[in-house]
Amino acid sequence: EGAELATGGSRRGIAVSTLAEARFFAAGGFDDILYAVPVPRWRLAECSALAQRLQRFQVLLDSPQGLEMLLQNPLAGGKRWLVWLKLDCGNARAGIRPTDPEALALARAIAQGSPELVTLVGVYAHCGNTYGCRDVPAVQAIARDTTAAVLEFVTA
Repeated sequence: EGAELATGGSRRGIAVSTLAEARFFAAGGFDDILYAVPVPRWRLAECSALAQRLQRFQVLLDSPQGLEMLLQNPLAGGKRWLVWLKLDCGNARAGIRPTDPEALALARAIAQGSPELVTLVGVYAHCGNTYGCRDVPAVQAIARDTTAAVLEFVTA
């Protein structure tokens, strides 16, 4: 019910952190889901099944190895992997640092490599480093820094 309220009844555009959540929402009629964790190889079959089943099942990538894994495991029926490049803007949990020279190369490889198999949807950053903040100004400072880092990366 909360997700339906959050999406204004559209049942689209939600992010989940587990595939159990993705399956739960898919069973409830949601057909536009972002799995907000870089796809681990051992979860690829589950991600593929969801991508085949839903109108839009989106995943995160943060390495050339992840991209290669998706390219080597294309979706059937003309479907494409819909991916977001996961940037690490200070959380240090997942993602590639936007200042890492490999980050731009990876973005280009996703966008220009094989768009009929893997399509770059955008870039994604999660401000998990706000969890330890004790006040609103600290959260706002991290949000500003993350926004600046993402915008600088996208501009580049």
